Amino acid sequence: MKSSAIFLQTSRRSSNLSGGLFDTPLKRRRIQEIESESNTDPNFWNDRRTSSKLLKEKKALEDGIQSSESLSRRFEDALVLIEFGELGDDASNQEADATLAALHKEVSELEVKRLLSGETDRNAAIVQVNAGAGGTEACDWASMILRMILRHADIRGWKSEVVDEVEGDGAGIRNATVTIEGEYVYGLMKSEIGVHRLVRISPYDSNARRHTSFCSVFVSPVVDDDINIEVKDSDLRVDTYRAGGAGGQHVNRTDSAVRITHIPSGVVVQSQSQRSQIQNRETCMKLLKSKLYDIEIAKRTADSRVIEDAKMDNAFGSQIRSYVLHPYKLVKDTRTLHQSSDPGRVLDGDIQEFEIEFLRQSAAGSFKGKGLAAEED
Repeated sequence: MKSSAIFLQTSRRSSNLSGGLFDTPLKRRRIQEIESESNTDPNFWNDRRTSSKLLKEKKALEDGIQSSESLSRRFEDALVLIEFGELGDDASNQEADATLAALHKEVSELEVKRLLSGETDRNAAIVQVNAGAGGTEACDWASMILRMILRHADIRGWKSEVVDEVEGDGAGIRNATVTIEGEYVYGLMKSEIGVHRLVRISPYDSNARRHTSFCSVFVSPVVDDDINIEVKDSDLRVDTYRAGGAGGQHVNRTDSAVRITHIPSGVVVQSQSQRSQIQNRETCMKLLKSKLYDIEIAKRTADSRVIEDAKMDNAFGSQIRSYVLHPYKLVKDTRTLHQSSDPGRVLDGDIQEFEIEFLRQSAAGSFKGKGLAAEED
């Protein structure tokens, strides 16, 4: 019976997580500790950074309790349906199958959230896409990766905005910067950091030869207001210029675009998506703080290896994932060895399986593949 198989899978998964993700008594005790501290410590609300962090933790714990209690109730209901089904009630059998399948999916999603335990994993993210070696081909490939990321944001229900984009010569883009807002955006999108390689018959080659193109993706967390990143005005060089591309008379006739250079670090950010110079400056400051925070964290944590690997040459031998459209169809991650035989679906934004496998192997402390090793065409 189908429900029995799903029942075993779900029950085992629930049992494995009950001591961690579903440890409701431990979560309730932690909530009580936070509430006690907020009610008894006279300085609790004066320290905005600490109080905000604890309130976020409390909210996450409450959400976890609500999810686990809901799953437990529905699991018990499914057991009753299974009992009716064993007595010959086909309708109960079908309902049990559907309920347990839904529970299995939710438990899997909760398991993924358990892997997202980094300080900034819940944050929004800033994604940069840069064309690499390959000329017009690379610019076109960069636009395909940008579309993949934007489509993925739509699939997950995230809000995305292209804040800066430089068109390529003849086709595609040279680079683009995107802000993506939603829950666990940075934690999930970390899997895309690195060089992406495309092998295909070039639509720009009259001889229909096979070409290899590259583009790089960098992802930084959007810094919350409660994280203090000090940026001195004296360390900034601010330039304004006329926004390019379509955008209405106001955008094209005023110097609304803003570029900010952080002199000590050499970090450069720019924004031209907004109509007002003030709004573009605010966006630039958000981008700058996120980059500076990411640089500082990368110096002190294991994530530095991921960041440093991603900074390798945007060309042969540096890819973290290959997309082959000819002579066969395959998408393969060189770190996790996870692959898909449907590049069209992946390039249309369906990259959840790659994200989850990256998280699982990252949590295990090692990858199945050899990282950035080059592959045969």
